Amino acid sequence: QVQLEESGGGSVQAGGSLRLSCTASGYSNLYKNPCMGWFRQSPGREREGVAVIYATGGTTVYADSVKGRFTISQDRDKSAIYMQMDSLRPADAATYYCAIGTVYGGTCRLSRALFGYWGQGTQVTVSS
Repeated sequence: QVQLEESGGGSVQAGGSLRLSCTASGYSNLYKNPCMGWFRQSPGREREGVAVIYATGGTTVYADSVKGRFTISQDRDKSAIYMQMDSLRPADAATYYCAIGTVYGGTCRLSRALFGYWGQGTQVTVSS
């Protein structure tokens, strides 16, 4: 059974930084689902893709709203991904979810529909 465990959420002031971590266990089908990523959801809003990474090769895709501020990375030996979040804004406040998914058109995409395994989420609060 695939399990994803997130950590690293917390409360920061605007302009601050956080680093999220996600560790996967019970997951062996890397070739079928080679994408790992971060999504977020705030109250009353749809869950949106933030950043994804292709496990083989490390290609990354970011949402426009976080480009230049967030950095996704992976440690394949540990079956883990990370997201360094800098220059945080109040609009970044949300529950952040780690996910595993499949490619579409030969690459990983920020589409929730492509991700079938989800963590429980970690809360990020940003005060102004």
